[in-house]
Amino acid sequence: MLVKIPAVLSPAQVQECRAMLEAANWDDGKLTAGHQAVQCKHNLQLPMDGELAQQLGNFILARLGDNQQFLAATLPNKIFPPMFNCYRGGGSFGDHVDNAIRRVGGVKIRTDVSMTLFLSEPDSYEGGELIIQDTYGEQKVKFAAGDMVVYPSTSLHRVTPVTKGARLAAFFWLQSLIRSDEQRRLLYDLDMAIQALTNKDAAEPELVRLTGVYHNLLRQWSET
Repeated sequence: MLVKIPAVLSPAQVQECRAMLEAANWDDGKLTAGHQAVQCKHNLQLPMDGELAQQLGNFILARLGDNQQFLAATLPNKIFPPMFNCYRGGGSFGDHVDNAIRRVGGVKIRTDVSMTLFLSEPDSYEGGELIIQDTYGEQKVKFAAGDMVVYPSTSLHRVTPVTKGARLAAFFWLQSLIRSDEQRRLLYDLDMAIQALTNKDAAEPELVRLTGVYHNLLRQWSET
């Protein structure tokens, strides 16, 4: 399930984050690549243990904690802290699948959902599309700054070469309460329908029954 989460950050928040990132010192992205990804990863990456990465990462997580669409689409259990990358001067990342397990602070996190939060406006750089393979073929993603895409970590994906300008983004993963992408999709669709019906008529008695179905499915499928 590929879902767009719009306006995770406001324009002012994006501008502030981008100003700090543009002044930062970057590492070669290959330093954190696996033995296969190192062959096709050509970008820059902010040191994840640095103060700036942790500061910006915590800020983004705080915004997502209040985002109901994000919570409905991902049902987060454990979240790997946001990391930050920069593509410029022909930088790209060839076809790859994200590592199944990530470790942070001694905790193992199974990567069920991958996320990219765009921090550069799409007209400020050429190329840099995130290409995600799904059951409908290739999906090209190049959202406005502040928007985020979430998609299954099992997906084959790549970033096309940035031939002009610079593409700044945050990227990270989470372990969901629901391992199955198909089950997450069903719960998300049900949740969105309940919210839409509630906005039309919150007193509709069948909403209680539908909400009960949602929570009973979550109870049945949840791993925690």
